[in-house]
Amino acid sequence: MDRIRIVGGNKLNGTIPISGAKNAALPLMIASLLTEETLILDNVPRLADVAQVQRILGNHGIDIMSAGKRPGDHEYQGQTLHISAANIIDTTAPYELVSTMRASFWVIAPLLARMGEAKVSLPGGCAIGTRPVDLLIMALEKLGAEIQIDGGYVIAKAPKGLIGAEIDFPKVTVSGTHVALMAATLAKGTTVITNAACEPEIVDVADCLNKMGAKITGAGTSRIVIEGVAKLHGARHTVLPDRIETGTYAMAVAMTGGDVQLAGARPELLQSALDVLTQAGATITPNNEGIRVTRNGAGIRPVTVSTAPFPGFPTDLQAQLMALMACAKGSSHITETIFENRFMHVQELARFGARIHLDGETATIEGISKLRGAPVMATDLRASVSLVIAGLAAEGETMVNRIYHLDRGFERLEEKLSACGATIERISG
Repeated sequence: MDRIRIVGGNKLNGTIPISGAKNAALPLMIASLLTEETLILDNVPRLADVAQVQRILGNHGIDIMSAGKRPGDHEYQGQTLHISAANIIDTTAPYELVSTMRASFWVIAPLLARMGEAKVSLPGGCAIGTRPVDLLIMALEKLGAEIQIDGGYVIAKAPKGLIGAEIDFPKVTVSGTHVALMAATLAKGTTVITNAACEPEIVDVADCLNKMGAKITGAGTSRIVIEGVAKLHGARHTVLPDRIETGTYAMAVAMTGGDVQLAGARPELLQSALDVLTQAGATITPNNEGIRVTRNGAGIRPVTVSTAPFPGFPTDLQAQLMALMACAKGSSHITETIFENRFMHVQELARFGARIHLDGETATIEGISKLRGAPVMATDLRASVSLVIAGLAAEGETMVNRIYHLDRGFERLEEKLSACGATIERISG
């Protein structure tokens, strides 16, 4: 099992290229099931989760061609995928493929919309709370699907096709919004989604679906309207930059000090997180190439933050912020409002000497002047990278174990950081 070894104490200086967003690439790949023509996706990150969706699509009979680097390409440019779902040979997504990642469950929407049936295993993925699929099922039932759960599988049927409907989510759900959006594109009539998620990745998927011939308005607001169409066609779309990766590296620079250009980053995708970093003492400068992050000399100041759906502070940056606040001058408070069980990194950060007290969904962090390197274990995707950030700033050596979580969401993490002066290496085996 691979591990990452870090010797802390180096400032970060240089350029880090930002990859395509995992949380947009996965639903965009799944949306290819909606058309028999080829969907071409550019700037797709090379991640374990992307490879897993490729396996799931392959199981349905989908042809995927990956175009690698060509002369003149940047080293970190994402891959280009040509996805052709001309012949869907199987509408079942089995447990062994779906169990490792929650997003794979979303294939239920395009399969049902285009083929009139789907049998999809209940999902697995990160162990952060229950994250049930009841809202996704509710959305499909509103669109006229007949659904039963049998032996751990969700069996959905709509032999006469889906029918447009009003879908009012009782709470904001990114998964539910993705599923409702994809299913409604081929439904007969108009669908209105209220209390929809407003995340940039939802907008990116809607933009791509519109290029494919869908009629979607209002993506990025809490009310999305979809006029169903008879069929979709092929298109070409570039995946937007990853705002969570952007925020993660910005926090690493704030933690270690230094001066880093985040190439290709778009500040409007994570303004609330950048505002928090500014409060904490980093200097954030958007420019034509992306975002420049610096912290030279100034100490880290404590902040009080609650996670919230977009445009609020992202839950996916909560663990990274907690690592940063471990070295702030004073007490910080972080409240997690999106997922229960999302403080599993606390006990691992404590191994660095961090002083963190939990009370319900609020963590109080008493900053200390210096963290100490330690052997630690990754628990989920975002928590694992918070341990890397802590290790970059800690005295001595840190060994991060179980890093397969990192490979799910961060492309070439150790290469990007070592290019900016970090002492970090992957140890195989």
